[in-house]
Amino acid sequence: MVGGATEDGPVIRPVDFVSTTTIVALCIVAVFLLCAVAMTWWLCRRRREHTKLNSDKSLAFRPPRRKPTAVKSPGSTSHYLKKSPSPTGPAKSPPGSGGQTPSPTGSQSSNPGSQPRTPQGIGTPAQTPSGEVTLSIENERDKAEIENNEKTEREKTHTTENNKDNLGQLVFKLRYVKEQNALGVTVVNCKGLPAREQNATSDPYVKLKLLPDKLHQAKTRVLRNTRDPVYDEDFTFFGISKDQLQNISLHFIVLSFDRYSRDDIIGELTCPLSSVPRLENADNHEISLCRKICPRSLKIQSQGRGELLVSLCWQPISCRLIVVVLKARNLPKMDVSGLADPYVKMYLLYNNQRIAKKKTRVQKRTLSPVFNESFAFDMPNGADGLNNVSLEFMLIDWDRVTRNEVIGRLEFGGPKCQGSVLNHWREVCSSPQRQIAEWHKLRE
Repeated sequence: MVGGATEDGPVIRPVDFVSTTTIVALCIVAVFLLCAVAMTWWLCRRRREHTKLNSDKSLAFRPPRRKPTAVKSPGSTSHYLKKSPSPTGPAKSPPGSGGQTPSPTGSQSSNPGSQPRTPQGIGTPAQTPSGEVTLSIENERDKAEIENNEKTEREKTHTTENNKDNLGQLVFKLRYVKEQNALGVTVVNCKGLPAREQNATSDPYVKLKLLPDKLHQAKTRVLRNTRDPVYDEDFTFFGISKDQLQNISLHFIVLSFDRYSRDDIIGELTCPLSSVPRLENADNHEISLCRKICPRSLKIQSQGRGELLVSLCWQPISCRLIVVVLKARNLPKMDVSGLADPYVKMYLLYNNQRIAKKKTRVQKRTLSPVFNESFAFDMPNGADGLNNVSLEFMLIDWDRVTRNEVIGRLEFGGPKCQGSVLNHWREVCSSPQRQIAEWHKLRE
């Protein structure tokens, strides 16, 4: 049959079943969307009501606003702008001696008959010519402050100069135990140590040893941020007979601890045990002593810096300067044992800039070191011979614990080149391929 029914009943087509299912699904989705929109609208409304309620509460407890005050004009106040006096004007009059007070705008009144406005509590000053400028109270205060600052700087400079020579004192105790052949040393405290340059305090500690053998060494703990450290630390040196006390000296070095570089040497002192009365006879009896700390640089100034023998040879073909460090003599006694540990460091400078460096080996425990070491310095590109080149020598005393000390310097070809060094350098420049050696006194 062509129709939609048969003898058994109506026939349900598949197309009709699919369309009915789709319509039901769309209806369900639409209901869910309407519910979601309604819920979103309701949440937004509740949020707005809650926000409005909170704002009303904050407004209810807000303090009342203050009534704004009117800004006063400069002319109605008692504060005046400071005006510095003219360097070409007439003589300054002291405060209170009369004179026209500068106006707030820095200009004079155009009407000579009008009285100038004065601050409260100050009388009306007498009129002066318009070209005269007087000192106000503020300027007088500034002047006094400048004078006080200058006075403080002078006192600080004077104190710094005095501190170079005044390095403080060291208090210690000595005792000798005859039964144990032991020497006891108690480092009590230090007084009036100088401050480091960057800080107002110091981090001091004391290192001590017995001379001349240097076999017994000890040191105290580091005390932070103090110039008057109190240690109260005991040290005992065994194996010292009563006869050896006359030949032994006790050497103290006061240092300031530095976390990032070598420790700074504040000063030192030497105490010969032979100078301590009744030490060997006072069995186990403490003898208290207080000695002044001396700078280490005094030994260089009193003994001289010595001499250095160097040989130079200029080779223009290979553009090299050959340097031979031969030896030194008459060096100062850098160690309390009467010796030094010297070595030589060299710098090649081109247009006043260091471009190369060399150094010799350290010669231990000697005042007349023999180096005999040769070095070659290559000239930089563009250098016109030795015209823009200089050579710097530094003779240094090596120290394992503290900072190395410079004994003396030599400079060839630089602005400080003079005397025998200048003659030596000129001869080297004018005589290429020739090794020329000379003695030179070391300078500061």
